[in-house]
Amino acid sequence: MNYMERIWIDPERCAGKPCIKGTRIPVIHILELVARGIGFNEIIEKYYPNIKLEDIKACVEFSKAIVEGEEVIFFGETVSR
Repeated sequence: MNYMERIWIDPERCAGKPCIKGTRIPVIHILELVARGIGFNEIIEKYYPNIKLEDIKACVEFSKAIVEGEEVIFFGETVSR
């Protein structure tokens, strides 16, 4: 699945934040629910009945792509474990 088929970024909608295509549901709202441990099916049933399972997966894939593309620069000491 290509997550960009389900995620859009439009400067005229939702302050330019990434949303599920065809909605005004920001990706971050879905990620917050996932982070709270709410299952994909429950997100659809209780919070966003108009989206599909593939939309939630696209949100996760989108965030993964963003994190993978980040360059992390450390300043100061690194703590070893």
